[in-house]
Amino acid sequence: MLTERIEFHPERDSAIFSAVPAAPAVFLLRSTDPASEPYVSKTANLRRRLQRLLSVPEERTKRLNLRDKVREIEFTPTGSDFESGFVLYQVLCGAFPKTYSSRLRLRFAPLVKLHLENEYPRASVTTRLGRVNGRNLYYGPFAARVAAEKFMNDALDFFKMRRCVEDLHPDPQFPGCVYSEMKMCLAPCFRGCTDAEYRAEVVRVEDFLNMRGDSLKRQMAAERDRASENLAFEEAAALHARLDKLTPVLQQMPEAVHRIDQMHALIVQKSAQEETVALFRVDVGAISGPLPFPISGAEHTKSQSMEARIQAALAEFLPAEPHSAIERMEHLAILKRWFYRGSRTGEIFFANGKGELPMRRIVRGIGRVYKGEAPETEVTPPPQPT
Repeated sequence: MLTERIEFHPERDSAIFSAVPAAPAVFLLRSTDPASEPYVSKTANLRRRLQRLLSVPEERTKRLNLRDKVREIEFTPTGSDFESGFVLYQVLCGAFPKTYSSRLRLRFAPLVKLHLENEYPRASVTTRLGRVNGRNLYYGPFAARVAAEKFMNDALDFFKMRRCVEDLHPDPQFPGCVYSEMKMCLAPCFRGCTDAEYRAEVVRVEDFLNMRGDSLKRQMAAERDRASENLAFEEAAALHARLDKLTPVLQQMPEAVHRIDQMHALIVQKSAQEETVALFRVDVGAISGPLPFPISGAEHTKSQSMEARIQAALAEFLPAEPHSAIERMEHLAILKRWFYRGSRTGEIFFANGKGELPMRRIVRGIGRVYKGEAPETEVTPPPQPT
């Protein structure tokens, strides 16, 4: 995982410090005692950090000093905080397989879960990701649980899917709940609808989430226009008001929120290598990379367009294959931590419903990241039905 290795000898510390870059990196210090744990961290300036840890200690100081305990330095230069965080995660997984999670303090990403395996499906908010190839569907990551819950509750106000959490055993004698009283639920609990009617409503909710609200927006707009053409102006006005209420709900669904089993994206970050950017793939919530991508092509690729070079690089860039749902949840947590940072650097580009990446936008994004310019503000269009 770490690409560079230097043996540390205290008597040659000046030469060793000069040999390491004064740049961001993830590093590992191995002890002279094989039984001791390694020291793993990331830093914005590797040379300065090693000088603090391995130089001759100052008198009367409580600063950590490992000069007499380190025999080997391993490190990898990184070009961005995102790369540093992801490489640190991978190194800690290998060095501390039982405790890496607590060391990283990863907080799993909140997700909206559509319980399609239930006889009468419902939605809930969870931080636990199940089988991505199962019937249940997951949407995220959201910045916080409260944000996911607010979006879910506000979105469900436009539908009549149940809000209760119990497994239902429909009984015509059951009195129902406040949602059925307010006509906000089809009330399958007391046979207020047929099973087919309830399944059709669940499909509407699934389409809404899959298409980031575009299915409902188009449906309501079409109904409003028909009402207006039929001179039913009161009905048209009511539908227009509902459309206005839908807009702030859709604004609660950030660009990062996608159906997890269909999530595909490309992250572009600065690279530690000159004339290069670093690419990271996101596939079904799992991250792979970095892949160095030269800004200028090699001699045999100079006749290719930038789009063709990116597509060729991605064709050889294998997606990550997490060994467990926990590992996928950890990758989503890393993605969430980076995406929702106020000082986020780098750019991310999501694929559409057909799995196609926006290549022209990626080309422009690579140029902006390389030059250190601000990202674009263009809104990603909703995925189209496949």
